[in-house]
Amino acid sequence: MTTPSQTDIAVEFLTLCASGKVREAYDRHVAGNFRHHNAYFPGDRDSLLTAMEQSAQSEPNKSFTVRQTIASADRVAALSHLRRAHADQEYAVVHILRFEDGKIAEMWDVAQEIPRDSPNQLGMF
Repeated sequence: MTTPSQTDIAVEFLTLCASGKVREAYDRHVAGNFRHHNAYFPGDRDSLLTAMEQSAQSEPNKSFTVRQTIASADRVAALSHLRRAHADQEYAVVHILRFEDGKIAEMWDVAQEIPRDSPNQLGMF
């Protein structure tokens, strides 16, 4: 049996969270001392877990696809495509995850709404 890479863990964590399996994602992949830098919530583990569970309940039909990952030392960055069906909005989202002992210990996230009328024919991805 092979040990999953930090990239594999990051993608699985983000995908589980987006699909509503937030507690499972945290139980599998998040360190007890986890902290995050999302400006809308207190920086502790339980605050973000609760917020992610509430988001999953209020938006069960959202779509989330990891498009690219970059790994270096103890960090993985994931560029993802988020579609919020109820609001008819799409976002490019970047999560940066820092690992300690095979678990996610810290996370940053930034999002940019994808404009409907962008002149850039290459798109966000």
